[in-house]
Amino acid sequence: MSRLPRREFLKKSALATAALTAFSPRLVRAAAPDKVNLACVGIGNRGRDVVKELHATGLANIVALCDTELEAPHTQDILRQFPDVPRFTDFRRMFDKLGKQFDAVCISTPDFSHFPVAMLAMSQGKHVYCEKPAGQTFREIALMMAAEKKYGVAAQMGNQGHSEANYFQFKAWTEAGVIRNVTKITTFMNSRRRWHGMTVDGPLPAETVPAALDWDAWLSASPTRDFNKGYLNGEWRSWYHLGNGALGDWGAHIFDTAHEFLRLGLPTEIEPKLEGWSPFIFPQASTLAFRFPARGALPPCELTWYDGLTNLPPLPENMGTAVVDPNIPPPSSGTIDTKVQPPGKVIYGEGMTFKGGSHGSTLQILGPAAADLKLPEVPRSPSNHFKNFLLACKGEEKCRSSFAVAGPLCQTMALGIISQRYNAKLTFDPVSRRITNHAEADAMLDGLPPRAGWEQYYRL
Repeated sequence: MSRLPRREFLKKSALATAALTAFSPRLVRAAAPDKVNLACVGIGNRGRDVVKELHATGLANIVALCDTELEAPHTQDILRQFPDVPRFTDFRRMFDKLGKQFDAVCISTPDFSHFPVAMLAMSQGKHVYCEKPAGQTFREIALMMAAEKKYGVAAQMGNQGHSEANYFQFKAWTEAGVIRNVTKITTFMNSRRRWHGMTVDGPLPAETVPAALDWDAWLSASPTRDFNKGYLNGEWRSWYHLGNGALGDWGAHIFDTAHEFLRLGLPTEIEPKLEGWSPFIFPQASTLAFRFPARGALPPCELTWYDGLTNLPPLPENMGTAVVDPNIPPPSSGTIDTKVQPPGKVIYGEGMTFKGGSHGSTLQILGPAAADLKLPEVPRSPSNHFKNFLLACKGEEKCRSSFAVAGPLCQTMALGIISQRYNAKLTFDPVSRRITNHAEADAMLDGLPPRAGWEQYYRL
């Protein structure tokens, strides 16, 4: 086992078990199927749901739990469910003590702390399930894509709709030419966010660190700063140095399939129009125009993102009612009502316009264009996003939202966030992968320098 990656071991074990069937049915019935030994980093709020979903597949054996607030109310559900599983407040200690006992890691920590956990795991040949966005900065995402390839691991980003009906419909419709020559995409998320109505003139004032919080572990590789409870439990998403705003939170649920199946890649220009700009927290409203060049025979395409309570997008006159995915998980905290102001998209293709929602919701064709159209059959998903990941760990499927697929999507969003941060139109060169018209924005592709002692994760 020390020389044979567990992914291959699990695959070979399955084949060996199948071979035994013809000779000893009783033995096969008595043998328990192999499970993926899984360590979970971040077990409260959204992490609670991720751990439960992975465990519910029947393919995961939870062997370690890690959270910087083990005594907080939001971690207790998982601790009660797995009372005998070893627990840690610092993922580094978890790897040091139990690293040989798990094959994969699920990461449900704040945006800024995904990267070091994922890189350490992949460098040790462990598979990774990571909530979106994969990494916080353009550079982190590039390193994560490279590590996935270098270490040959299964890596899945947690935009769960990428394994549901929308994924298979978009794939089938583009392959059949139903969706073709798309030149314009409108995307929107207009629900209330944590920073709406919030004004700051710098970092939050210092407060006493609660005894139950491992603040050093919570900070991860991010620069040292004073503790304030206003950064915890999802509030980090409001701050440029900690989160990726509405775009990083919802973009991967709204235009992920368009980005993949229209082969959008990276934009060459991002133009912002912002309301209530701040150098510290995300704007009160953002309109971001991403301009993608032609890709072979595919025409140039402009994708425009709208967020903010009153920054509503222009929509077709025949738009009708919004498309709502009933399976959107509730917010871990804060207030987001996705049923009152549903997020969604409009896709303008040759001869047809499509409307859609987020996550796994399917597209609808506007107007009479589909009346006489024979639409291709759309296959059903063989596995949800969590099962898909665990089957990929076992070598039986491939991750549908691997870092190779999700990485360019997240890098596109990272470029949009830099445009928000500097309130500047950006020109990007996809060949050199540099911003060519704004020196400060170009430097931010790498993000802020990591804290002392955390540089090593950028060299794995």
